[in-house]
Amino acid sequence: MAFDFKKEYREFYLPKKTPGIVDIPAMNFIAVRGRGDPNAEGGEYKSSIGLLYGIAFTIKMSKMGSHRMEGYFDYVVPPLEGFWRQEGVEGAIDYSRKEELEFISCIRLPDFVTREEFDWAVGEATDKKKTDFSGVEFLTLREGLCVQCMHIGPYDNEPETVSLMGGYAREQGYAPDFSNTRLHHEIYLSDPRKCAPEKLRTVIRHPIRPTGE
Repeated sequence: MAFDFKKEYREFYLPKKTPGIVDIPAMNFIAVRGRGDPNAEGGEYKSSIGLLYGIAFTIKMSKMGSHRMEGYFDYVVPPLEGFWRQEGVEGAIDYSRKEELEFISCIRLPDFVTREEFDWAVGEATDKKKTDFSGVEFLTLREGLCVQCMHIGPYDNEPETVSLMGGYAREQGYAPDFSNTRLHHEIYLSDPRKCAPEKLRTVIRHPIRPTGE
């Protein structure tokens, strides 16, 4: 049976529909940075998704080619993720100003994939798909202490869940801890092309620190 990150690391990918505190370890990602309204046709965000999956599936299917990765095992490609920020806005994003959004689109890499293997996959995908993958990067992030919650429903309704998360964190003795490297984080468990908006499942995660630090 293929290894599924969502099932093996439920505390990171399948939290409850009520807020909780979690400490996120370092993880490696395929990442693409950009800016603009994620709903814009032909925009940077939608282009980033194609680039991410191009590399993700090149790595996953590499055992079928001449390049065999050390320690390869079959796995389900992890879900799409996104780190978001806006200049002058701390924390929850302002949905009335989507054109100002800055993002890092990500797909988690299995731990066995090194930077060398990643570089090979970029070269392989570039040759086979005749596409420019130069904007794709190998990114290591350790989010650390966060409050998170499963949001059910449209993306535009996320502020309601974010408000619950903020209130819960304060009750537990934590304060927001956003910075240029600690961002609003979303993990997309549903495909909006196939799922009704009211049933979309999105993990929302915000960085926190103990109050007073």
